[in-house]
Amino acid sequence: MTEKLKIRWNSHACFEIEGSKKIIIDPFLEGNPKATRKKEDVKADIVIVTHGHGDHVGDALFIAKKNRAPIVTMVELAWLLKEKEESLEVHDINYSGSVKVDGVKITAVPAYHSSSYDGKYAGNPGGMIIEMDGRTLYHAGDTGVFMDMELIGKMYHPEIAMLPIGGHYTMAPKDAAIAVEMIKPQIAIPMHYSTFPAIEQNPDEFRKEVERNSTSKVRIMSIDQTIEV
Repeated sequence: MTEKLKIRWNSHACFEIEGSKKIIIDPFLEGNPKATRKKEDVKADIVIVTHGHGDHVGDALFIAKKNRAPIVTMVELAWLLKEKEESLEVHDINYSGSVKVDGVKITAVPAYHSSSYDGKYAGNPGGMIIEMDGRTLYHAGDTGVFMDMELIGKMYHPEIAMLPIGGHYTMAPKDAAIAVEMIKPQIAIPMHYSTFPAIEQNPDEFRKEVERNSTSKVRIMSIDQTIEV
């Protein structure tokens, strides 16, 4: 029997995934003009960070320390976070590499972007494949569209894909719809849009493009909304 997962969107690229474990991804809460979720209220067993930019690392150190939760992130960023807070448990991975934490398998896949942290080079950015309770999710991080998304779909078969649509720094709605065609998830969730003026977008444009060219379903989430899938 397939286990249900709860997915909460905290705005931007920050999601909380709840199954047998509680995971938070890219926890940009404090300083986020659209987020109402307080970092003090987050309960997490695992913290995942896709790359080093401040709107993705966000409150990762605070949440990990408060919950005694490990951080999973790209290798060079892992070193930088460990330098910042030596007491943290940090798991470093790189493209195609996986780590298993508390029964949850996390695999790094490419992202077409950049990464720096605290003024330092933070290695490659990543997307993350999360396998928990017999389910597979893909959080793309910040990325443009690229042909290897087709390979990500073929190799990992994610049921749920969380994709940026904001443009300017990442894919815009039409690009992200092409990504959906390649990945072929059952459900596509738009993210990383309308947090700031530079990435203002209407997610309905993404929905229309996906429905025109794909059998995937789009779930447009409201900030703080939780869905069960």
